Amino acid sequence: MAKKTKKQQEVSKLVDRTKAYDVKEALDLVKQTAKANFDETVEAAFRLGVDPKKADQQIRGAMVLPHGTGKTQTVLVFAKGDKAKEAEAAGADYVGEQDLITKINQGWFDFDVIVATPDMMAEVGKLGRVLGPKGLMPNPKTGTVTFEVEKAVKEIKAGKVEYRVDRQSNIHVPIGKASFELNQLVENFQALADTLIKAKPQASKGIYMKNASVTSTMGPGVKVDPSTFSK
Repeated sequence: MAKKTKKQQEVSKLVDRTKAYDVKEALDLVKQTAKANFDETVEAAFRLGVDPKKADQQIRGAMVLPHGTGKTQTVLVFAKGDKAKEAEAAGADYVGEQDLITKINQGWFDFDVIVATPDMMAEVGKLGRVLGPKGLMPNPKTGTVTFEVEKAVKEIKAGKVEYRVDRQSNIHVPIGKASFELNQLVENFQALADTLIKAKPQASKGIYMKNASVTSTMGPGVKVDPSTFSK
């Protein structure tokens, strides 16, 4: 384990590791402990009462945070004809067909999100070997395989985030930057929590929101009391 710097040791003292805070207190502490010389990303993590090995307890989707993420996403769109023009007009950074598929196969990855129209998926699917491990493969569940290209691009640019439960039943999602106003982080966190609560599978039994925490890129994790956001 990497040794903490003196600065990290000092900010860690502000957080009681044995306590679960309410949402506003927790995010206030995250802002106080984000002392790096860059604008740290704030991330929320949830431990859910689901069994991700079972198909009926998989949780995956996407949503637009009320105040965005503080990061401008670079969007690549696979589309042709009028849909390609629509993507360009909506602000997509890269639009193309086989030309972009060839570039990606050659190791080019200067983008954050891929959107593809359904008629392009037969070709895009061949990139699964290189896009899959990076989490970049378009998926209908996250709204990135669609003919509604304009809507998809604009939502991503506005701060759309994807969420997906991992093998340990956890979900990690960025909810903004340390420079955000406290109320912006609180509203982004609550919007995400509400979305996850609505996504609860019927097959999930017992406690659904087991625990939650928030942290900045370099700061300590701060526990959040689920009873303060999952009413």
